[in-house]
Amino acid sequence: MPRKDRTIEPIDAEFDELAESVVGRTPQEAIDEFARITQEEMKNEAEQPDNLLKTVSEGDFRLVPFRRKQIRSVLHENSWWFSIVDVIAAVVENETRPGKYWVDLKKKLVKEGFFELSDKIGQFKMPSHKDGSMRLTDCIETETLFRLIQSIPSPKAEPFRRWLARVGYERILEIQDPEIAIKRAISTYKAKGYPDDWVNARIHSIVSRKEVTREWKNRGIEEGFEYALLTDAISKGTFDLKTKEYKKYKGLAGSHNLRDHMTPLELALVMLGETTTAELARTQDAQGFSENKEAASLGGKIAGGARKNIESKTGRSVVTEQNFLPASKQMKLRRAKEIKE
Repeated sequence: MPRKDRTIEPIDAEFDELAESVVGRTPQEAIDEFARITQEEMKNEAEQPDNLLKTVSEGDFRLVPFRRKQIRSVLHENSWWFSIVDVIAAVVENETRPGKYWVDLKKKLVKEGFFELSDKIGQFKMPSHKDGSMRLTDCIETETLFRLIQSIPSPKAEPFRRWLARVGYERILEIQDPEIAIKRAISTYKAKGYPDDWVNARIHSIVSRKEVTREWKNRGIEEGFEYALLTDAISKGTFDLKTKEYKKYKGLAGSHNLRDHMTPLELALVMLGETTTAELARTQDAQGFSENKEAASLGGKIAGGARKNIESKTGRSVVTEQNFLPASKQMKLRRAKEIKE
C-alpha cells in the first residue's frame, strides 16, 4: 500500500509529452472510451444466453447460478428482481416445498414488523423449472432480498448474501453503467494514497489494455495463455523484460499487479506499446495467434524505441526498481538482494 515514504517520483516532463502523443484524451474521455468499449463487448456477446455481460433491457430474463441451483431473475425498471422460491430453494437445506416455506416466511416477516413487505413484492411471468410454462412468480429486488435472507436460519444464508452483493447488485450496476467499474478503480487507488497524476496514468493504461484485448478477442485470440504470450511480446519489445522478469526486477510477488507499481513514465510506454499493437492489428487485419504476435512484437519494438530515445536524452533508465511497496518490505528486498550478491 502506498505511503508517504513511497519511492516513485512525481510525474515527469517526458511523461507529459509522451502521454499527450499516445493518449490524446482527457481522463474523462478515457472513462468514456472504457464505457464505450465495454458496451460494444456486451453487444457482441448478446447471443450467449448465460453470459451476464450481455446487453439488458426491460423484461429481460436471466438464470443466475448459485452453486448447484438456478435463480430466475427479470429486469424491471432498471433493477433485477429475483424469484423468491428459487432463493429459498437455494438457501434452505433439504427444502422440498419452497412455496410453502415462502408462505410461512411472509407471516414471520410481518410479525417481525416488516409491514411494507407486500408493497415490495412484484409478480412477473417466468418459465417454470419443471415444464417451462410461463407462470406468475413472486419476486423481490436486491435490497428486500437482503432483508428476507436475514430471516432465514441457514448456513447458506451468509454465502448467498456475498453472492448477491457480487452478482446480483454490483455487477448489474456495472452492466447498466460501465463507467461505475472504472470510477470504482479510481476511488480505490486514491483511497490507497496514490497521487492524482499517477491515477491519471493508471486509468489511461487500463483503457489501452481494454482496447488491445478487445482487438485480440475479435481476432481469434483465446483469453488466458495466449493473452499472456502476446502481453509478454509487447513487454519484451518495450522494456527488454517479460512480465515475470519485470516483477522480479521490481521485487514483486506473483500476486502483485505489475502496473500498480510502475512509474507514470513506465505506464506511458505500456500505453504506447498496447495502443500501437491494437492499431497494427486493425490496419493489418491480423488474424490468429501468429499474425497478432507479429503485431505485438512490432508494437513493443516501437515503444522500446521511444524508451531508448528518452533514456538517451535523460541519461537514466526508464525501467526502474521503484515500486509502491511499504518501505519495510523494500528494505527486506534490498537486504536479500545484497546477501545474494
